[in-house]
Amino acid sequence: MNSNPRQLKLLAVVRERGSVTVEELAEQLGVTLQTVRRDVQRMAEEGLLTRFHGGVRVPSSTTENIAHQQRVRLHVGGKAAIARAVARQVPNGCSLLINIGTTTEAIARELLHHKGLRVITNNLNVAAILSPNPDCEVIVAGGVVRARDLGIIGEPAVDFIAQFKVDIGLIGISGIEADGSLRDFDYREVKVAQTIIQQSREVWLAADHSKFHRPAMVELARLAQIDRLFTDKPAPEPFPQLLAEAEVQCVVAEGHAEPKRK
Repeated sequence: MNSNPRQLKLLAVVRERGSVTVEELAEQLGVTLQTVRRDVQRMAEEGLLTRFHGGVRVPSSTTENIAHQQRVRLHVGGKAAIARAVARQVPNGCSLLINIGTTTEAIARELLHHKGLRVITNNLNVAAILSPNPDCEVIVAGGVVRARDLGIIGEPAVDFIAQFKVDIGLIGISGIEADGSLRDFDYREVKVAQTIIQQSREVWLAADHSKFHRPAMVELARLAQIDRLFTDKPAPEPFPQLLAEAEVQCVVAEGHAEPKRK
């Protein structure tokens, strides 16, 4: 398509942020909602953008995730805010299981000054980040090291993690779909994350706003299996109702939180 400067700027904003609401686009571009919707409709028809209820995102594959180094650079501020919010609620002297993901790596950085932690992880980046903390014992699962992000996957990792029962399981995710499913791309990674959920007394999900309405191939869990969701912006529709029905405490890293219902 032959895009005008406004449409090119709109496309650049969405590509930079991953996903964005129509209202945010109108405010940033200084145009009406009707103009944004017309532009979004045209670009969606051309396959440049994917629409969801109330917003738009970059088209994404359901079979393959974005490269790790690219994900590290995406939504840095949001991930940092989530990490700080999680760290404030992690007590000293507790045990944690932490899985693969750039958001969980950000959380690990915020745990560097905690005391008395015991962390079991299948993420070599998390292990490297937390190792300098003398008051944190880090235990690394065995298995196949995935070269692109240093995650450890496979049956040996599943069997290793199944030995433990921890206070908190901290998990990241690739996508949360409108049917209430939590989804990821690699079934071997999913098997490890499912074991983390099973072996945790509480399960905390850390997911920035771009994960809502993002499709991925493999179902990892349902929202009802999560105790707390940490995110950086209020969840879009229909997720507030889904979270309430699943009795999930939603903590928005900007400082707002919904009361816990269970």
